Amino acid sequence: MEGAIEVERLSKAFSIRYNKLNSLKSQFVGIFNKRYREEIEIFWALRDIDFVIEPGEAFGIIGRNGSGKSTLLRLIAGIYPPTSGAVRLPKGTRIGAMIELGVGFHPELTGRENIFLGASIHGLKRKEIESLYPAIVEFSELGHFMDTPIKNYSSGMHGRLGFALAINLKPTLFIIDEVLAVGDEGFQKKCLDAMKKFKTEGKTIILVSHDPGMIASVCVLEHGVQKFVGKSDAAIEAYHKLLG
Repeated sequence: MEGAIEVERLSKAFSIRYNKLNSLKSQFVGIFNKRYREEIEIFWALRDIDFVIEPGEAFGIIGRNGSGKSTLLRLIAGIYPPTSGAVRLPKGTRIGAMIELGVGFHPELTGRENIFLGASIHGLKRKEIESLYPAIVEFSELGHFMDTPIKNYSSGMHGRLGFALAINLKPTLFIIDEVLAVGDEGFQKKCLDAMKKFKTEGKTIILVSHDPGMIASVCVLEHGVQKFVGKSDAAIEAYHKLLG
C-alpha cells in the first residue's frame, strides 16, 4: 500500500542468560557440575504482530506493563532488528523518535552539544542544525541550561530537550512512548498541541496512548501478542476487557 507503514508478522526474541560464566575456571567447573553451567532462556517479547498504518494517521499502541509496547516502537524505529517478520516504511521516511528519556544523549556533553550531536546523527548538516537550534531551545524552555552538561538535568529537563529536538527535526513519522508523563502540565499541553499540529500537516504519529481523542486506530498488546487492531473506541473497550 503506497505511503503506508506495514508491520508484517513481526516478532522479537531476547536471550536471557542465567549463571553467566565470566571466568575460565567457572567454565571448566561447569563441564563437570550442572549447577555451574550457563543456561540460556529464549524470551519472546513480541510474536506475529501484523497491521497497516495509513499515511497521516495517529496510531496508538496500548497494553499493560510488559506487554511489548516499547519493544514494538523500537522495532518500528529501527533501533532493534526483528527476529522475524518485517517493518516496511515509505521511501524517504524521516523518523523522529522519543522512546526513552536520555537515549541518544551523552551525559558529559552540554544541552547545546547534544542537540548538534543528535541532529547530525539524523543526517543534518551543521548549517541546518544552526538554523533549527533557536526553535529547539525556545520549545524546550531550557535557554539558561544549554551550556550545562546533560548529567545535571532532571528527568523533566531530559523530556523537554528530547521532545524539542525530535519534533523540530521535521520528521515525517513521529514515534513517542509514555515519556510525556514527566514535566509540568503546561509543557505536556505544549507537546500535545505540537502533535496535533503535526497531524494536521498529514504526517504520521505512532504513540503509546489511551486517549481516543489523540488516536484513530489502535493495536492492543498482551504479553507480546496482538489481541486487537482497529478503531480507538473498540480497541479501548477490548483493552478494558483484558483488564477484567
